[in-house]
Amino acid sequence: MKKRNHKLILFLSLMFSVVLLSACSSKVAKYNPNESLGKQINYTITGIEAGAGEMTTTQKAMKAYGLTNSKWQLQTSSTAAMTSTLAKSVKNHQPIVVTSWTPHWMINKFHLKFLKDPKNIYGKSEDIHTIVRKGLKKDKPEAYEMLNRFNWKPDQMADIMLKVNNGENPKTATAKWMKQNQQQVNSWTKGIKHVHGQSIKLTYVAWDSEIASTNLVANVLRSLGYKVEIQAMELQPLWASIATNAADGMVCAWLPNTQGLYYKDYKGKFDDLGTNLKGAKVGLAVPSYMKNINSIEDLKN
Repeated sequence: MKKRNHKLILFLSLMFSVVLLSACSSKVAKYNPNESLGKQINYTITGIEAGAGEMTTTQKAMKAYGLTNSKWQLQTSSTAAMTSTLAKSVKNHQPIVVTSWTPHWMINKFHLKFLKDPKNIYGKSEDIHTIVRKGLKKDKPEAYEMLNRFNWKPDQMADIMLKVNNGENPKTATAKWMKQNQQQVNSWTKGIKHVHGQSIKLTYVAWDSEIASTNLVANVLRSLGYKVEIQAMELQPLWASIATNAADGMVCAWLPNTQGLYYKDYKGKFDDLGTNLKGAKVGLAVPSYMKNINSIEDLKN
């Protein structure tokens, strides 16, 4: 039995080496503007998590633009897998179409451009809202007031996201941002009474943008004396956590499209404190070197 296992290990090792060498020796197919884009990428749009609203909207867009009748498919993966695939494609100047959004560090880092959407399937720019549980204003008025005041701009969020993507701890990156933007932080906390060790829980979806915003808000609440717990969740449990009072709040509700379904499902079971960031955008994007692909309609060519 030991000899068989040893032979099996040697065989698998050999096969792995062959596959690795083959991969290393194969030439990467660069983007060719003179060939059909669909053929170059196997008619595949690289997406993220299945539960994300933009995936549902992308399926609607594919149908509206006739892509589903032209062999196109939407590949479900994860945000991390999508950005990893995107990084490799850009490095090798390969063609790729991804579901994308801004604010996000990938837009500037990979020089992406959003494809025009003449049918307006993705809608206009979105806003990110702050959502809290019912009763928070009465139970924890100081936290409620701070969350109600919280607002910032896309470039500020992107600044933190880029630092985190470059390896900085989110808690550290947001603490540094607070020191550099003390005046703005003061506008969120001025006049709010400090508490002594009260607990508060924030939930969020683990997108790079929401890692940035949630860690920032958590640090601001800590500066007011709160003991803050943050927990990442998928979208449906995220909304359920607020609706069932399992969590106190979140600052990551992309509306009206991306998380609109959950907003509708749980309406009446939470308090919407309004917009904390304006100008968010969702759509399909490609690297800027794909100069002849500028509209979703171009994907059919």
